[in-house]
Amino acid sequence: MDEKLLKEILEDLKLRQERSNAPVPVGISNRHVHLTREDFKTLFGRDAEDTQFKPVKQPGQYACNERVAVEGPKGALKDVRMIGPYRKYSQVEVSLGDARRLGVEPPIRDSGKLDNSPGIRLAGPKGSVTLKRGVILSKRHIHFNVKEGAAYKVKDGQEVRVLCGAGTERETIYERVLCRVSDAYSLELHLDVEEANAAGLRNGDATFIV
Repeated sequence: MDEKLLKEILEDLKLRQERSNAPVPVGISNRHVHLTREDFKTLFGRDAEDTQFKPVKQPGQYACNERVAVEGPKGALKDVRMIGPYRKYSQVEVSLGDARRLGVEPPIRDSGKLDNSPGIRLAGPKGSVTLKRGVILSKRHIHFNVKEGAAYKVKDGQEVRVLCGAGTERETIYERVLCRVSDAYSLELHLDVEEANAAGLRNGDATFIV
């Protein structure tokens, strides 16, 4: 066997072994919205500000008490929670089942990449907003801070395979899981509700890069 190829195989096996002892906790993402300050004011009133319901794992982010209705061509979703703080763009993240209920066909995207995504109507207690774009199916991804990325030997933008529900009847390997590396993040695999249910996962369960 070629010596270079053998070295690559051994290095890959070593990396797989290291990762098998380094679990990645899962965070299950339900349908939610991100709002600009301007859109928030339209929906909740000029004097309103978002209020925290509970923090989420990603630093500086939190689930809000404020919720909106998401209205599509075929149906609506009520009480869709906002995730704060305010963003530079308004975005709606739903599951595939949600999208079919609404009657829209959103692309699978990394957050913030909204080109050629469908629009939607949002209704709040004080008004409504019609987005020209912004509905997506979130691409499954793992957040790492910079030290965690180095420890797991991944780079920002890299895609990996992740083993979920190991040893159970719903053991699943998800391909093409995006790695997002930044000091603004904390270690967590983000799956939507349908992906998590398919693998029998609950929040905090261990998954592994394979």
